[in-house]
Amino acid sequence: MVVALALHVLFVVIWVGGMFFAYMALRPAAMEILEPPLRLPLWKAVFSRFFPWVWVAIATILSTGYWMLIVPFGGFSNAPLFVHIMHTLGIIMVLIYLHLFFAPYKRLRNGVDGKDWPAAGKALAQIRILVGINMTIGLVTVLVATAGKFLI
Repeated sequence: MVVALALHVLFVVIWVGGMFFAYMALRPAAMEILEPPLRLPLWKAVFSRFFPWVWVAIATILSTGYWMLIVPFGGFSNAPLFVHIMHTLGIIMVLIYLHLFFAPYKRLRNGVDGKDWPAAGKALAQIRILVGINMTIGLVTVLVATAGKFLI
């Protein structure tokens, strides 16, 4: 149980923390100092390094989360409300990420590879919105996970 919890939290920190860093620090800095022909390949390179970690995070978070749901609670029927909320928000985050990865990220890669800066820029703008939404959901999920037991 302790190992599952530690891995669960570690990979939540990697995913949500990575989104927070990219959205709140890297994005504004890149906008400030780089023109699109440099900024867009940077984002392609950043995502190509971060997204494999997100895949590992999703697999780890889901597997450890379901393990912790089954072992101490015996499944959903005995789990407290905050666990149900955390689960629902996590599944929404995964679905948003899947869309982000297979649609706008694919368009970003294709736009950068073809030096089609307007198309790549449009894809990056969509990614920015989706990351902003997912980051917000992730932060709320962290709050629910840590304080939900006392609030709900």
